[in-house]
Amino acid sequence: MTGALMTESAAVHPDDVRIIRALQIAPRASFAAIATALGMTEGAVNRRYRRLRADGVLRVAGVVNPGALGQSRWLVRLRCRPGSVAAIADALAKRDDVNWVALSAAGCEITCATQSRTREQREDLLGQRLPRTAAVIDINAFAMLRQFLGGRGHYWSALRGTLSPEEEAALGGGRPPFTESPVVAREPLLLTPEDEKMLDALAVDGRASLVDLAAASGLTPGRVSRRLDALLQHRVVHIDVETAAAALGYNARANLWLRVHPSAVKGAGRALAQEPEIAFAAAVSGPWNLHAVAHCRDLDELFEFTSDRIGSLAGLQSMEVSPVLKLIKQAGTRLSDDRLVEPSHARSRR
Repeated sequence: MTGALMTESAAVHPDDVRIIRALQIAPRASFAAIATALGMTEGAVNRRYRRLRADGVLRVAGVVNPGALGQSRWLVRLRCRPGSVAAIADALAKRDDVNWVALSAAGCEITCATQSRTREQREDLLGQRLPRTAAVIDINAFAMLRQFLGGRGHYWSALRGTLSPEEEAALGGGRPPFTESPVVAREPLLLTPEDEKMLDALAVDGRASLVDLAAASGLTPGRVSRRLDALLQHRVVHIDVETAAAALGYNARANLWLRVHPSAVKGAGRALAQEPEIAFAAAVSGPWNLHAVAHCRDLDELFEFTSDRIGSLAGLQSMEVSPVLKLIKQAGTRLSDDRLVEPSHARSRR
């Protein structure tokens, strides 16, 4: 898979993809550690990483999981009046509590994902603002019930095989990055003011040093290290390695809405999580009980993937394939012309 990927995107060098894969495995590893594992120089890793960031191919950021704080997460499908969809999508993308926005259905449908930190914030968006927007024709909201792939699982298995087993082991790649779990924690964690400041700094740069995080939070580097380990362990935050899929040759994206027999939902969700083309998979409420996001090289590959592999899932009753016309925001990062755009405050601090 990787060899074909290289020829699809001349701007991304094979060593760039190796660095991306290394960061997926160990997002906060030092350039020196990555260089040692990959047999490169520290300077070369540093230069390539900074160019990937500048070109909008890669971004490393801390992403807060509201489920660990006791808040549910929702997927929303909006049908909008012609001519209004761009303004609504842009308004949604500007919200901190919306971390994924995509246009589909000939530009008349918006799919978004919420990550509200409080119940009041969620109810304001889903119960007040969106229903009262005159340009919204129809709104459907689906609660995430179980996540099978996402977050640090965004290791994105499409890049499996880029590194040798020995190189991955040197980076600490022995254990899986994401394990299936309830969306909402039964025992939510309470954040301190220092935690909030540290999370804000990680949102700007997931690779911020312990010294920088200490300065941002008012803690010592030692306390920051221990507290960050605790937040990662409890899944309050994960260090996300976002990639611009189109830059790697994956030009066809789609939302998959699956209706599966209730007894087969877990099995189908776990099967989806093993597919290299799948970047996200979750069980959801509503008539479609599974949702997934697929990345393929082109529409023909999307057709082959959905008809052959997804179509043969045990228990599958029906499926809607909704190609994404334009991705506006992913994992909290805006996109422009299929490239990641770092927030202005992140650019100024680089």
